Formats: sequence, C-alpha cells, structure tokens
Amino acid sequence: MSHYFATCPKGMEYLLRDELVAIGASDVREALAGVHFSGTLETAYKACLWSRLASRILLPLAEFDAADDDALYGGVQAIDWSQHLAAHATFAVDAGTALSKLTHSQFIGLRTKDAVVDQFRQRDGSRPGIDTDEPDIRINVRVRRDRATLSLDLAGSPLHRRGWREEQGEAPLKENLAAAMLLRARWPEVYAAGGALLDPMCGSGTLLIEGALMAADVAPGLRREYFGFLGWQQHDIVLWRGLLDEAKQRAETGLRGLRSVFFGSDADPRMVQTAKRNAQQAGVAGFFTLDKQDVTHAAPPPGVDYGLVITNPPYGERLGDRAEMPKLYRAVGDTLRNRFSGWRAAVLAGDVELGRAMQLHADKRYALYNGALETVLLTFDLKQRDEKPREPKPLSAGAQMLKNRLEKNVKHLRKRLVREDIHCWRAYDQDLPEYAAAIDVYGDTSGNDHLHIQEYRAPADIPPDVARLRLREIARVAGEVLGVPRERIALKTRERGKGGSKYGQLDQRNEFIEVEEGGLKFLVNLTDYLDTGLFLDHRLVRAKVRELAEGRCFLNLFAYTATASVHAAAGGALETTSVDLSATYLEWASRNLALNGFSGASHRLMQFDALEFLQRDRGHYGLIFVDPPTFSNSKRAEDFDVQRDHVKLLEACNERLTRDGVIVFSNNFRRFKLEHEALEQHFEIEDWTTPSIPFDFARRADIHGCWLLRRRKADPGINPWDTARIKR
Repeated sequence: MSHYFATCPKGMEYLLRDELVAIGASDVREALAGVHFSGTLETAYKACLWSRLASRILLPLAEFDAADDDALYGGVQAIDWSQHLAAHATFAVDAGTALSKLTHSQFIGLRTKDAVVDQFRQRDGSRPGIDTDEPDIRINVRVRRDRATLSLDLAGSPLHRRGWREEQGEAPLKENLAAAMLLRARWPEVYAAGGALLDPMCGSGTLLIEGALMAADVAPGLRREYFGFLGWQQHDIVLWRGLLDEAKQRAETGLRGLRSVFFGSDADPRMVQTAKRNAQQAGVAGFFTLDKQDVTHAAPPPGVDYGLVITNPPYGERLGDRAEMPKLYRAVGDTLRNRFSGWRAAVLAGDVELGRAMQLHADKRYALYNGALETVLLTFDLKQRDEKPREPKPLSAGAQMLKNRLEKNVKHLRKRLVREDIHCWRAYDQDLPEYAAAIDVYGDTSGNDHLHIQEYRAPADIPPDVARLRLREIARVAGEVLGVPRERIALKTRERGKGGSKYGQLDQRNEFIEVEEGGLKFLVNLTDYLDTGLFLDHRLVRAKVRELAEGRCFLNLFAYTATASVHAAAGGALETTSVDLSATYLEWASRNLALNGFSGASHRLMQFDALEFLQRDRGHYGLIFVDPPTFSNSKRAEDFDVQRDHVKLLEACNERLTRDGVIVFSNNFRRFKLEHEALEQHFEIEDWTTPSIPFDFARRADIHGCWLLRRRKADPGINPWDTARIKR
C-alpha cells in the first residue's frame, strides 16, 4: 500500500473523496484542493483512468526540511532517481512555494533539476534530458513553511484533458468542473429515471459530452495517449493493459445501451459546429441533437417530458459585457420557469448577484472554482405549476404548544431585530424541555431566511423514537412560523450509541450562504460542520472587538473563520493576524476577509497552534482576541484544556501585548472559572460577560464568558512597546 494525493479545484474535494472511495481507495481524507488516499499501484492507475474530478495523482517520494537551496538540493539527491528514471529518459519539474525562505518557484524547479541531473552524472556520466511537454516522468515539488514535499506526477498532464477536445471556445469549461456540475445536479439519477440532458448555451459541448460519457460508463482517461507513469521505471505495463482492456469493454457495453437524450444549442453557429466535432471525437455524436438557437427559445424537445437543464453562461469576466449579464441571466430564469416545469436545472453563475438575477429559488448552492474565478453552482427543482401541496397533518398538542411559544418569541424579538438590523439570531433555545433544540435564523443577503436547528440531549425519560418525532415537529413548526421551506432548514441530530449521546456524522455538501452582520458579509455553512462559521452568541463580542480595534495591530488566536478579524479590520485595525491550526478554516477565513475587501500583506493568515505561534512570534499587538475551544486533542498540537491551560495561554499573550493593549478573552465552557488570583499579578480584569450576551440569548446567560484584560500599570513585563499604534 502506498500513499497518494489527488489534486482538484477547490470546491470539489468532497466529491473527489467519494469518487476515490468508489474506485477502491482506502484511508481517504479530503484536504484543501485535494484528497489524500492510500492504495496499491492498481488503485493509482484506476484513479488516473477513472477519476472525472481529479487534476493530478501524485505519489509522494520524500518530505524534508528545505530552508535553503543546499537543503533542497540535498533532499532531492537523497532519492535514488535510477529507480524512477532511466539515464537516457526525460523529465520535467513543477515547483511551488508558500510561506518559505525559498520564495521563487522557478529557482526551486531549477535546483531540483540540477540535483537529479548531477546524481546521474556523478554515477556514470549520463544525463537525462528535459521535456516540458510529455516527459517520461514529471516531478512535483512543493515547499511550504520551509518543508519540501517531493512527488511523482502519475498523471503527467492535467487529467481534465480527456483526449477528445479538438477545439474550444474563448472561455472553455474544464472537463472536471463539468463533471462536478453534473454530479452536484444529480445527472446520474436523472438519467437512470429516464431523463434527458439539455444545455441551451452549449459552447464547445463540454457539459453534454461529459454527461454522455458518464451515462455510458466510459472512463474519462480512456482516450488519453499520455500519462506520467508510462515512462516510469516502476510502471507495470501488464497491469495497465488489463485495466485498459476492462475499461474498453465497459465503454463498448455502455455506448451500446446509451439513449439519444442529449440536446444542445448555442446562439453562435461556430460553437455549434465545434460542439459537433468534439462530440464526434469523443465517440458520442450519434446520441446528440445540436442546433443554432438563442437561450430564450430553448424548450423541451418533442416527446421529452423530464430531464436536466444544465448550462454555464458567461460571467462578464472574459466573455460579454458585465452590464449586460443580469439581462442574460433573467432570460435564463424566465426560460426555465416558463418552459421547463417538472425538470431539474443547474446553472454555474459567475457570482451570487448574477444568480439572483434569474429570480428562481435555488434548492442548493455550491462554491466551485472555474480556473481562478470563484463561481456559484445553483441547482433547482422546477416544480409543476399545477402541483398541489399536500394537506399537512394536524399538529399534536405538544407541537401546538411549541408553535405558540415560537410565535411569542418571534413577536417579542422582531421589532428589535429590525431596529438593530440583525439578520442572524436565535429564535428558540429549549424553551420547552420536551422540545430540546436550539433554532437559529440566518438571513442571507438575497433576503431568504435559513434555519439551523441543533438538537440537545433529550431528558433521560424520553424514549429515542419520541425524541426523533419531536425533532421533526420542531422542523415543521419552525418552518411554518418563520416562513422557511424545508429545503432551507438544516437539522443536526444526535445519535444514541455506546457511551451516551453524540452528534452523528455531518453532511459534506460544501454549500455556503452569504449573510450580513453589522454591515459586513460572512460565509456560513449550515450543513457540513458542527458549527456554522458564525457564532451567533458572540455578536456583541465581535462588535466590542470592532470598537477597540482602531489604530491597533490585531491578533486573533483560535481564529476559526476570522469573523472577529473582519470586524477588527472594519473597525480600523492597522493590520490583522489570524491564527488557526485548521487549513479548512483558514481558507474559509480568507474568503470572509476577501468578501469584505480585506486582503494582502496587512491581513495575515497563519496555520499554527496558538501557543506555538505565541512562542515563535516576535510581533506586538494592541488588541488580542482569544476564544479557545473547551478541549482540543489535535494530532498536530499538544492537548488543550481551557480550564487547565488558560492562565498559561493568557500569560503568553501578555508577552505579545503592547503596554496599553487589551486582551478580549472568551470561551463557551459553562463551568469555566477564571483564575483571578494567578492572572491579577499581570492584568486588570473586567468581567464583561453580562454585557456580551445578546438579547436573543437571554435564556442562556451562561452560554459564554467574556473578560477584558489590560496590563497592570505597575507590571512592566518584558514588553518595551509603549503604544498600540506602533506597527511590527
């Protein structure tokens, strides 16, 4: 068994993970822009041949310190390259770097090349050649935080190059992004149910061709003539030919049974001809109907009453005029609404604003990257117009009590929510012990409310089946009272098992909604994680951070999605530094900062354990926000217990604090006791818990604690800095 890493565009990690599991990979876990997995050489070959989503399949060979060019050179030379590359063969190097002393990827690539060539020369005087197009092996080297990872690229060239594309338009859709769109739109289910596939702006035909190959069980790599392992010294040609033969047999069987249900059109006749040629090259032209037609004239083909409409309109970035784009998207929405009742639809919009222009309610939203452009995939169930809603069953007596209570809560809160322009708030928090859940409302920037319902542990005397029934009643009542349809309600349940009650496995949809708080925008995910990305009970804490931030350098420890950093930046912080151990959350944090116009060197994102960062960092900060978890037992850092370790943590913060600086310290451990005696040696402490609890959390006044810590004037510490306004 070997370890591999499959790269992919951001937003496709969870789909790729599921695909690799289906291929037969083990130890599969997603990362940012890729998926780690284990398997045999056969598993890696299958990934190259069958993955519709991956960009490259990397086989790591070594990981080593590379703080300078000599260390990089030595690490590369430590590998016996004769096991991978013949002396007369060719190779190429792809290099990248981040957060390292070696800052130039071209230099890293050249130094790696020299190390490989020199090893052959020193051994027998031979010298392998360089071929940047189709080398016998392609070496991938990435240096991050002065640590190099060196891998073989088994794909050789990006796997989205399927081998069928003869021509393309001005802004082509990559094949693996097209596959992700089709999977998110549930095309395999639609085809299995007898449905058709229609693209009214088909361009060069990518979506239709990928959809046909997917339906016919044709391996996406079957037409590729080049892979990065074909010239590799350890290539198993017998194994590879066996896999190719099997794939060819499956393709023949699948194409024999493929239905002619693929329909495309485009306003540009040149694109229609391009799509026809590409479909011919892919071997599926006989199943296609392609016409010149404007999107406003698109309609279900004669005799076809169900299917998936999927399309990738221009965004106004590379094609078309941005000012004209909303008009185009409105036309797409009108066409879908008026002519495709009963169908499914999926549209890759350039951004949320263009998606809104369609004036259709999306049942799902997915963030996907088209090259460097972040886009949003919107999927729709276009309901039949004459579809009559089912008569709901009468509410039980308990559910009616819940409804009365929730209506009372909403009436009590609504005026103040409107007056203070609050869009994300708590509507219910186990007000009735029998209905043990919290109901949070997240209003998105398009004006739609979403509900996040999180189950608490039910009383011990309530049977599990009764608790499940009551949770369903909570979802129904909340939807009715707050006017939110079921598809916009996220329900997080606890499963009963050995050792007591615990949260079950969460979803992994990668769906984000954009919400607003204090005039700032944040991305929230209601389904994939235990928390949503925005702690509602900390609304006033974030406002306090914003109030204190002006003219100060701001440090955010345990930064999570950096919502506090966004508030600090909006409050006039000179710079922000956000520290978290999770790459996933730092990526999310980056998007939150960018969403509000905060990017560049003044807004650092650091992947560190908080205590380790404080020990290494030499900066000084006028405002430090510390909101640690109750417990943490990450494999990448020492175990953390907020009760046990908070004094050590805050004393370490003190060494990075300017003389007139402030630490805002909070946590959600309800039995937490601040060690006043130990901390008062260094700090003047203000208990700010009561003012920090929002009015909609009044029932849970102990939901968190919050303290403001300032240096005692008599305590010189070791910090020579005299003002919060001095930059590092």
